[in-house]
Amino acid sequence: MTKTILRALAGETLETPPIWMMRQAGRYLPEYKATRAEAGDFLSLCYNPELAAEVTLQPLRRYGFDAAILFADILLLPQALGADLWFVTGEGPRLSTVTTQADFDKLGRGEMIHDTLNPIYETVKILRRELPEDVTLIGFAGAPWTVATYMIAGQGTKDQGPAHALKAENRPLFEALIDRLTEGTIDYLTKQVEAGAEVVKIFDSWAGSLKGEDFDKYALEPARVITSELKSRFPDLPVIGFPRQAGDKYIGFHKATGVDCVAVDDSVSPEWIAENVQPGGCVQGNLKNTHLVTGGQALIDETKHVVEALSKGPHIFNLGHGITPDADPENVQIMIDAVRG
Repeated sequence: MTKTILRALAGETLETPPIWMMRQAGRYLPEYKATRAEAGDFLSLCYNPELAAEVTLQPLRRYGFDAAILFADILLLPQALGADLWFVTGEGPRLSTVTTQADFDKLGRGEMIHDTLNPIYETVKILRRELPEDVTLIGFAGAPWTVATYMIAGQGTKDQGPAHALKAENRPLFEALIDRLTEGTIDYLTKQVEAGAEVVKIFDSWAGSLKGEDFDKYALEPARVITSELKSRFPDLPVIGFPRQAGDKYIGFHKATGVDCVAVDDSVSPEWIAENVQPGGCVQGNLKNTHLVTGGQALIDETKHVVEALSKGPHIFNLGHGITPDADPENVQIMIDAVRG
């Protein structure tokens, strides 16, 4: 096995950590903006296999990352299940809501999702053909809780309040939605792997708003079910879990879910990760994404700090959250040089 990401995911401690970046195909790159304009809008870009593959490859050509992540969106699954999805410029996604049994009953399941999602699998096939042979291809999906928060509210919210309210007021409906999303996520990721994804990542961007037993039931348990089912189908498939803002709940997440790697946000220090999370297996993270906006010596120092603090165990270098549109593309190169220097 020569791909460095796969070696780190298998538990190997490498002298230089492999590196990729969340949202590495994105609005900070002029070439991305040009391709997106060609596609017409964001969803048209996601569903156009040639253009989606192109934007996935752009940061590879520019920077030589060790992994490419499929260009798609976590809300394509609810759309495939039958929700209406559209994007409001400057504001983000909007969906038809699921807050009643009648709303839920309109959702589909199983094979139906693939009619909508086939272009995504086509993108994966193109990427597998086009990527340099030392680059790992990562597929992904949103975690059930995070995707449910958007489906219940009809958009992103600061505190995931509508989802917490439904959980409190109609637990059976809330759990039915989580179960439907868990099942859909397994089917979706299975097809990504069959098309050529070598690793999958489960993004639970709002995991941190689940507390105590709710975290165990609705963040940890779906991750465990998805991981265990995927590994029964593909025994050698590495899985990365990202329960963002999980705090102390990062501890033991590897063991509780079966994921090979835990991605950690920047609300905790690299030293804390080394002590509390890395003993469980590979970790990914966790440079603050604002450093790619501000740059300078602080970017170099903090990058080296993360690398050094996590150098005693398996580590994939990444940000604590996705790169932002206002980041300077030159700062990305400075960060890579600091990691590989």
